[in-house]
Amino acid sequence: MAFDYKKEYKEFYLPKNKPGIVTIPPMNFIAVRGTGDPNVEGGAYKQSIGLLYGIAFTIKMSKRGSRQMEGYFDYVVPPLEGLWQQSGTESIDYSRKEDFQWISMIRLPEFVTKKDFEWAVSETGAKKNTDYSKVKFFTYDEGLCVQCMHIGPYDDEPATIASMDAFAGEQGYVLDIDETRRHHEIYLSDARRCKPENLKTVIRHPIRIG
Repeated sequence: MAFDYKKEYKEFYLPKNKPGIVTIPPMNFIAVRGTGDPNVEGGAYKQSIGLLYGIAFTIKMSKRGSRQMEGYFDYVVPPLEGLWQQSGTESIDYSRKEDFQWISMIRLPEFVTKKDFEWAVSETGAKKNTDYSKVKFFTYDEGLCVQCMHIGPYDDEPATIASMDAFAGEQGYVLDIDETRRHHEIYLSDARRCKPENLKTVIRHPIRIG
């Protein structure tokens, strides 16, 4: 049976719909950086998703080709994730989506090396005749965080975020968002097929002891 990160690491991907404190270890991702409103049809954000999945599935299916990655195991491609930031605020202002600075990303299995990633970029680009140079190998050491499962539309996230921030404060922590530690979302639902009220999104904020 294919290894499923969501099931094997429930504490990271399937938290309760009430805030909790968690420490996230360093993980490797494929990632694309960009700016702007993620809802724009044909915009940079939606293009980034296509680039990421192109690389992700090349790596997953490498077992059927010439590239035999050391330590390879069959796995379910992990969910899409996003790091979000806006200038002038620690939080997220959903009325200014055009000001988003984002990193769109998908977790890599532990066996994937930087050279394996570079091969996948070259291989995918040659097969699809598309430029994948925007996709980067990205290590993220997130550390101590408060997180919660948000159920519902993305624009309703502020209420969940407020409960997270309040809970963290009650536990003696303060928000620690900066240039490297950002508002983090993990998308467990396909927004193209799921009703907005049923969307499941893990929301995570970096914190430190106050």
